[in-house]
Amino acid sequence: MAKKLRTPRLAWALTGSGHFVTESLELMAGVADLDLFVSKAAAEVVRMYRDDLKKLPPSARIFRDTTASAAPVGLFYHGVYHTLVLGPATSNTVAKCAYGISDNLATNVFAQAGKCRVPIIVFACDTAPELDTRTPDGMAKVYPRRVDLENVERLKAFDSVQVVETVTGLDEALRARLACLNISCS
Repeated sequence: MAKKLRTPRLAWALTGSGHFVTESLELMAGVADLDLFVSKAAAEVVRMYRDDLKKLPPSARIFRDTTASAAPVGLFYHGVYHTLVLGPATSNTVAKCAYGISDNLATNVFAQAGKCRVPIIVFACDTAPELDTRTPDGMAKVYPRRVDLENVERLKAFDSVQVVETVTGLDEALRARLACLNISCS
């Protein structure tokens, strides 16, 4: 017998970014009603960073990118989700979202959330001309391309999409969204 789910739930899509993936997973651990959408690239990154999805709350459901049609996105049509968090989002994912390309689980979730008027918080990775990022082997300096920065700006213009650029910004946006819905976040 399937367990009855409390709604609304938070949808969170992970992409193939290692930039603050550990911190993002820590934020997810504080959300009771969570569905996590894990792209193929995200699954690889979680393993590379030696992170563990078992730290998520017991009520969390995990959907992996295993179907060609990204079948789990159909849940957006049934009012299951109050918000989508997409992040950390690679420059590839941001570009696809900015130009309407939905060819994997993360970009399909973004597209369907938008079509169903579910508010979206995007934690974009490539947001400044120079960034420090943690790799599995330590810290590294990265220099996002102009096109990456332009795509972040393009995404900021989307209706019902809030782009955040830091873990603190993500935490604040998530807490504000949950507060407006009267949902607690530990």
